[in-house]
Amino acid sequence: MTNNYDASHITVLEGLAPVRERPAMYIGSTDTRGLHHLVYEVVDNSIDEALAGSCKHIAITLNADGSCTIEDDGRGIPVDIMPKQNKSALEVVMTVLHAGGKFDKNTYQVSGGLHGVGVSVVNALSTKLTVEVYRSGNVYSMIFSRGGLVQKLESRPETAGEFRERCIRLGNPVSADQDEVTGTRITFQPDVKIFDTVLFDYDILAHRFRELAYLNKGLEIKVVDNRTGDSDLFRYEGGLSEFVAHLNEGKELLHNEVIYVDKSDNENKIEVEIALQYNQTYSETLFTFVNSVNTREGGTHLEGFRSALTRAINNSAHANKHLKDDVSVKGEDVREGLTAVISVKIANPQFEGQTKMRLGNSNVRGLVDSMVYQALTEFFEENPKVIAAIARKAQEAANAREAARRAKELARRKSSLEMSGLPGKLADCSERDPAKSEIYIVEGDSAGGSAKQGRDRKFQAILPLRGKILNVEKAIENKALKNAEIQTLISAIGAGYGEMFDPERARYHHIVIMTDADVDGAHIRILLLTFFYRFMKPLVELGYVYVAQPPLFRVAKGKQERYVYTEEDMRAAVAEFGDKGISVQRYKGLGEMNAGQLWDTTMNPENRILKQIRIEDASYANEIFEKLMGDDVMPRKDFIKRHAGEVKNLDI
Repeated sequence: MTNNYDASHITVLEGLAPVRERPAMYIGSTDTRGLHHLVYEVVDNSIDEALAGSCKHIAITLNADGSCTIEDDGRGIPVDIMPKQNKSALEVVMTVLHAGGKFDKNTYQVSGGLHGVGVSVVNALSTKLTVEVYRSGNVYSMIFSRGGLVQKLESRPETAGEFRERCIRLGNPVSADQDEVTGTRITFQPDVKIFDTVLFDYDILAHRFRELAYLNKGLEIKVVDNRTGDSDLFRYEGGLSEFVAHLNEGKELLHNEVIYVDKSDNENKIEVEIALQYNQTYSETLFTFVNSVNTREGGTHLEGFRSALTRAINNSAHANKHLKDDVSVKGEDVREGLTAVISVKIANPQFEGQTKMRLGNSNVRGLVDSMVYQALTEFFEENPKVIAAIARKAQEAANAREAARRAKELARRKSSLEMSGLPGKLADCSERDPAKSEIYIVEGDSAGGSAKQGRDRKFQAILPLRGKILNVEKAIENKALKNAEIQTLISAIGAGYGEMFDPERARYHHIVIMTDADVDGAHIRILLLTFFYRFMKPLVELGYVYVAQPPLFRVAKGKQERYVYTEEDMRAAVAEFGDKGISVQRYKGLGEMNAGQLWDTTMNPENRILKQIRIEDASYANEIFEKLMGDDVMPRKDFIKRHAGEVKNLDI
């Protein structure tokens, strides 16, 4: 540190240097989420070509060397020289931030990319990136490394054999006119110096691309994993209607027909596409997109849809005498059992941040509201049985909500009489700053006793639960709230639940699930995660929920000891210590550890391993919870059969 602070201390990062210096600013993080974001950035450019009507096939390949290739049959990135820069447009696009075709509305009427930073960011964060452009029967290629130019623009005629291979890779019927089949092919190797891991997850990527195929009906997306041989081909002529039908697969439906809305307003340059269908469950499944970009946090398009849905159902139900004149159902009531996908295409979307989580255009709310309200009102007039069924379910939801409110009010009065709002079994911490406070949720009094003795009382609270909590995926809210352990959890965390959940009132910002390393412990863990996902989802979205990783083995020899987490590490420790005089203890339950061991291995912030629970893909997470915890048995059986070979540390 120097007191002499002058102009010489000011640093200007040029070119792509800012991206490498602060990668999380551009891709959200440098963990697996940021890694996959690189693929999405490149694929989104191909999707923009599809939105412009210039791309019908996209192929994504995970290569054996760890790289990823994205290829499309779009128009191909321009390669001609830009006079002002005296460089090819391809080089400028790959190496200059805020350079691209998305600023020219004659080129892209609608696009997900807005800021012109996507592919250049991928280039900056790759040890090697090769780009090939196919235009006018020629192949134009460039090579970069960490954003720097390695091979200048080269061009050569594309041979007939290469052309045929390209068409086969894309799944594009071989055209007689080679010059007309244009496109772009990008292969990049993520930089190990930037990312925590450079191993792509096929399932995460394939799920996202299936989603994109639903959102762009008729577009064909092929995904191939050369590491494992896995592959998928996605193409859906039914678009969003097929998407909703897929999301509702295996559920008992309230009405068979998917309600589909497709409206556009040329004057305001907006297209609204919505598909929805009700089922007999008690939860809401709703996903929103703008220009094929997943807006996980919703925004004005979601607000407009919800407003229109509530008004349309109330008005149509009253008009058809399905609701009493003095009764109106609330938004949360009409959305119970709803599965819906909202896709909006607009010319100038205003996203919050480069990662595009939320739409901010204020005019979109009213436009979506009016278009959807009109379409739904017309549908309900033509389908009286559907509005009758929806109104009946909404009324039941309203009754259950009122019963839950009365139960909550009764519980509040009872706790007020008892002069305490916290559960008696909670061993609270003395720290009152939620950001510095932790709560360990443990199973049973035995583990709870060890945890209470071993914890740091200043910032660690312990909440022992008796047995397994109710599976909230199968239970209505009113029934779930009667469960003693769920009441205890809601009371201990102190932020409410469901629609009224307020994460700012949460008493702890580290909520740690600590269960035994056996089948029962795994079941309790998934039950708790289901509860948090359905009743306190913002906790998961904010990264407040964790799973503790207690060791599986203690390997000791004399005064030497080592705690390990896998059988492989246990065998390595045994080999290192030698064969004689070795003691190996397998921990099946937390209660088998004394307080000191539990602190040293699982609760001490300096030594412990915590897994943070995060939502990589909302629709995929929702699908997994429904599959594993829902009423329908067959999807769960199929899942178990498909993944049985991947099970580790099975408690037999």
